[in-house]
Amino acid sequence: MYSTLPKVLHPIAGKPMLQHVVDTARTLSPACLVIVYGHGGEMVREAILGEDIHWVLQEKQLGTGHAVREALPALDASLPILALYGDVPLIRRETLASLVANALKSPAGMGILTAEAINPKGYGRIKRDEKGEIRAIVEEKDASETERSIREINTGIMLIPAGYARDWLAGLKNHNAQGEYYLTDLVAMANHAGISVRAIEVGEFQESEGANDKAQLAALERYYQLRLAKALLAQGVHLFDPARLDVRGSLACGQNVTIDVGCVFEGEVTLEDNVSIGPYCVIRNTSIAAGARIAAFSHIDGAIVGTDSVIGPYARLRPGAVTASSAHVGNFVEIKNTRLGEGSKANHLSYLGDAEIGAGVNIGAGVITCNYDGENKHKTVIEDRAFIGSDCQLVAPVTVGAGATVGAGTTLRRDAPAESMTAMKERAQISLSGWKRVKKGASG
Repeated sequence: MYSTLPKVLHPIAGKPMLQHVVDTARTLSPACLVIVYGHGGEMVREAILGEDIHWVLQEKQLGTGHAVREALPALDASLPILALYGDVPLIRRETLASLVANALKSPAGMGILTAEAINPKGYGRIKRDEKGEIRAIVEEKDASETERSIREINTGIMLIPAGYARDWLAGLKNHNAQGEYYLTDLVAMANHAGISVRAIEVGEFQESEGANDKAQLAALERYYQLRLAKALLAQGVHLFDPARLDVRGSLACGQNVTIDVGCVFEGEVTLEDNVSIGPYCVIRNTSIAAGARIAAFSHIDGAIVGTDSVIGPYARLRPGAVTASSAHVGNFVEIKNTRLGEGSKANHLSYLGDAEIGAGVNIGAGVITCNYDGENKHKTVIEDRAFIGSDCQLVAPVTVGAGATVGAGTTLRRDAPAESMTAMKERAQISLSGWKRVKKGASG
């Protein structure tokens, strides 16, 4: 990987490969979950959390058989062992459940997961007899030319029958090109003991692929994303291009949802009915209510977007941002820890932080809530129907009363009375009581 990050911590869809494997294993409700790690694996232990995990240090890297042997003291000898791999992240729960169920059809049955590879290079080959029974798995470096022509390969994933693991693992030899103890040698031992070896073939080859370099990691990322895209399409989500979608977490969609190209969804995201997401948006840990429209290049993180709201293009909603129904947040507007009331609008080039904004409020271009004094954050309150002119600075804590107008270019340091015009006069703030705002359609 040419990286200081341990291989199994490289991410697929924003989550370490090993975490994918652990999460899938947990869905099978294992009696015991063991992770075998090598020297320098402290970073892995810090990254993969869970009180159900037993960590086993493999002092010497002597192969897969040796790794499982090291795990034996933490395992129940009366139960079968399912061996998985931290760099094979996309194996499905359904595949593993089928492997286990198929193996356990026979008393003390053994199960292996195979795949048909177009290019089997690098994989162990499955050797079958004339009856089709599996007799051995031959690693490529130990295989003959004839054996290398076999396209059925071993994925490495294996169910070892209860009661046999300790004796079989103790009997492994390292007389091979690698000088390692191969877990695959257990197949020959099972045959010798008269134990049935049952195999199932993985549905899609990529499901059982590992990642040993960045190219393989990228290929698995695309496979995973396309798998998610197909599931969304099956639910009725309109994806403009399934190949240009990234989900790094969970994405729940209602009916008639449309998602344009290049969008990234992180954490837990919910899109309710009739939501439209424009191109190249990044949305993280956010709930977007029915009928909302998110225009291109918007970034939304930790927010709640109300019904029929219009966000963007180039808008940024930071954690704690909430828009009520039919609110508008336009281009180059940033909102943080602020509620924007029903039908309120901030359409151009503004920053609204730590504010409570009522219904029907208009925020002009270049407006800033000055919420931070260098030590503490302070709140700005803008009540219903207020109008804030362009290029205003609202120095918190400050309140703009209901129906008030704040003239363009005002630096507001004191509360603005309701139903009044507040503006700057020779750098002084003045308020005109009873001032009436011009109505739409009025002349003069």
